[in-house]
Amino acid sequence: MKGKMKKREPVTRCNELSEQWTFQHGGMTKERHPGGGVLLRVHTLDTLHSILSKMEAQLSQVSALDNKSKPQALITIINSVVSRTDTSAVATDLHTVVDYVVNQESVGLVVGRQVLSELVKMIGEGAITDPDVKKRVVEDTISTVQPKIVSYEEQVSTLRFQLADILENEEEWSEAARVLMAVPLESSQRQEAMPDSEKMRIYVRIVRLLLEDEDSTMAETYFNRAQGLVHSANNRETILQFKLCQARISDYTRKFLEAARGYHELSYAGEIDEEERRYMLLAAVTCAVLAPAGPNRSRILASLYRDERTSELPTYNILSKMFFDHILRSAEIQEFEKTLKPHQLAKIALSSNDHVAAVDDDEPPFAELSGGARARKGPTTVLDRAVMEHNLLACSQVYNNITFRGLGALLDLTPAAAETMARRMIEQGRLRGSIDQVDKLIWFEKNREEDDAQGQAGGLGDVEKAEDTGAPFTKRWDAQIRVTAANVESIVHHLAEKGLIRSQA
Repeated sequence: MKGKMKKREPVTRCNELSEQWTFQHGGMTKERHPGGGVLLRVHTLDTLHSILSKMEAQLSQVSALDNKSKPQALITIINSVVSRTDTSAVATDLHTVVDYVVNQESVGLVVGRQVLSELVKMIGEGAITDPDVKKRVVEDTISTVQPKIVSYEEQVSTLRFQLADILENEEEWSEAARVLMAVPLESSQRQEAMPDSEKMRIYVRIVRLLLEDEDSTMAETYFNRAQGLVHSANNRETILQFKLCQARISDYTRKFLEAARGYHELSYAGEIDEEERRYMLLAAVTCAVLAPAGPNRSRILASLYRDERTSELPTYNILSKMFFDHILRSAEIQEFEKTLKPHQLAKIALSSNDHVAAVDDDEPPFAELSGGARARKGPTTVLDRAVMEHNLLACSQVYNNITFRGLGALLDLTPAAAETMARRMIEQGRLRGSIDQVDKLIWFEKNREEDDAQGQAGGLGDVEKAEDTGAPFTKRWDAQIRVTAANVESIVHHLAEKGLIRSQA
């Protein structure tokens, strides 16, 4: 029979499913076929346009409301989305709402700020429990609002703080720091200017995060900003974090004396956890060992050695040897080297002047030691330099003079390199002595400044005369008892003269 066939919509039969149900998804519907199968019906374009998602339908209804009613209606929608037990579509639906609020002309700026502020508040209060969904929502909201950041700066800043918290919990230190760097702290768009104490807290947090990833260069930049606001700090926790950052930056930049002092001071802070304080004490000892040899290092070594807690540390042996000016052996150095961090094992290069100075006209380019090994022209690492300088200082306590060759053999250096190291330490005031280049001798002068410093650190105080604290332990102990007894006698005599006590015959 001829005639026009009725145009049908494309249909696919699926006999696998026999239960009776109807399902709609995007541009398809599934319906039970009378024959027992399932029809998968693909809709035409006109049909697709007629099917609106539930969220779009709700937002369409909001558009018809007046501006006074819109905020509450939108907040109700957001609340219903974040309250779902099934979180699979939460991020998508919230993106739809945020996009509508920010980009729809019918939604005013006042309404937009109110709704976004409420969403930010809900996220901050933990309305979204799934961490992955929460992270996606925060990132997506920031991305959506970014083109209109001028209008929603305060809300976006709060979202950045929330995202930084999430990234920090995931130990994405550098990413968290970069998120905080994007927060405008000096903006004029805020309703109230951010106080200096809050700016400092944020700067310190950025520094701390960067140091976790060992980015000391960028950390130092933000530390300098925080340092300019340190006067405004009124929170004990922020101050302690600032001091810790200061010590760590000094550590990374090889200012080991400053780092040792900072770590040691923090190790006494009662607000810090005991395990953390032990770590800081250990870091103080490590930095003191790596510091340039001289009177200043002797002072910090004395303070650390007399700290009862250091006796329990694995680095106590090398600390005590350095305090008593004992020469360190290679086995002890290798054991200590295992405890160092990568930046403390950094290689150091000799300057062109040092290369020239380390070459002796009377010696071959590489002098050989008695064992056949070749001596070096200078230290190669920070630890290497610290140990060589310490051993040179220890020599000055034992010998009146020493030849360039003898010192070179002791330090595993060429004679000229040994002379160069001694000359630099004498120039910098870290070693008292003189160099006789004709006879190739280094003459050492007995240095009392270091002994006095160690004695005062040990409790002698400002006395007229102190015994040689570089002597064996028993002699120093006797000296302290003698000086203390003399001070007590002087006090008693003074009180008797004033008539405050009665002297007995």
